[in-house]
Amino acid sequence: MTIRVLIADDQQLVRTGFQMILDAQPDMEVVAAVSDGAEAVSEARRLRPDVCLLDIRMPKLDGIEVTRILAGPGVEDPLRVVIVTTFDLDEYVYGALRSGATGFLLKDSGPTLLIEAVRAAAAGDALVSPSVTVRLLQHLAQPKRPPALPANDPLTDRELDVVRLVARGRTNKEVAAELFVSLSTVKTHLGSIQAKLGVRNRVGIAAWAWESGVVS
Repeated sequence: MTIRVLIADDQQLVRTGFQMILDAQPDMEVVAAVSDGAEAVSEARRLRPDVCLLDIRMPKLDGIEVTRILAGPGVEDPLRVVIVTTFDLDEYVYGALRSGATGFLLKDSGPTLLIEAVRAAAAGDALVSPSVTVRLLQHLAQPKRPPALPANDPLTDRELDVVRLVARGRTNKEVAAELFVSLSTVKTHLGSIQAKLGVRNRVGIAAWAWESGVVS
């Protein structure tokens, strides 16, 4: 199956570079490359790509606002968004992930990580640049009022095991190996956890885990 990708960045050199990298992959196709946030929203709604790669700072609408429009809370059938930016600022990282992004990469992360992030997003997983992961988790772990769990539908002990591993950046395969269960079982647990927590992806699971103190 071909992963259809939309690229939105106000620098033509960046758009061209990303498109060359992704189009060279046998399982990827860039279906649009646009220069501003408004066009990104329009083309994403028209084309329904599998993954949207968005810059933070763009004319008309910034990447966080575009993410909120395409993948934020309350959006029916949200798209999968990966933020790719030069701006390694905590408020951008946190804002992007809270707005519905499934990944956050710095532009100097290199082609390999870019390709991995697109594949992860298409598969419903998430990838965050290693250089920002530790700070992000520290931010999420600051003392807050723990998010409430539905009293009538708490997480099981095994689901909590999955949550802790996801929060520490484990892939589905790694979770399966550490818990000695099948990959399909992990996916079933993740679906149940997302439904109970009211989150859309493993980024939301990880955020809840750190904010609630399930991991520290």
